Amino acid sequence: MQCRLAMKSDAKEAADYIHLAIHDIAEALTGEKETEKIRNVLSDLFHQENNRLSYQNSIVAEVDGNVAGILVAYSGDDAEKLDRPILERLKKKGKNHIESFDQEADKGDYYIDTVSVGPDFQGRGIGTILIQKAEQVAQDKGFTRVTLNVAEDNPGAKRLYEKLGYMKEKNIIINDHEYDYMVKKI
Repeated sequence: MQCRLAMKSDAKEAADYIHLAIHDIAEALTGEKETEKIRNVLSDLFHQENNRLSYQNSIVAEVDGNVAGILVAYSGDDAEKLDRPILERLKKKGKNHIESFDQEADKGDYYIDTVSVGPDFQGRGIGTILIQKAEQVAQDKGFTRVTLNVAEDNPGAKRLYEKLGYMKEKNIIINDHEYDYMVKKI
């Protein structure tokens, strides 16, 4: 298994994995309801630069030449700027009522937006390795905190994050669901 920076050519697998991880948030970001359409838009966003779901913000785990997992992360300082292209796309699609997305990351934090491991690759420590790689990237960029959100109804993921040193700092609401905002100081 190896971790590497994502490439545009990873878009199809990345879109599938991102959708598996963020479900209804993917609907909000894409303005779509059908799985195929959601994943097509996610793939397009992944190909593009300077948005939250871009390949530029992604790390891929590969097993035997196959994309096994993906992690998307960026600076909380950049979140608003990275959301602009997505909001502009939604406005062009006629979703003018959306002015902004819920704030997922605090300024000054290196934020892990999405971690997803393919069903065939789960249970092999790939998620842990992706998170550790993101922590190294954050440290290399001079961040002192790495953060992520975990849904209240996902105790398995929360246990993993706690095992890796993340601690709940507060509750936040994203897309009408409650999440624990978890922090690790690096």
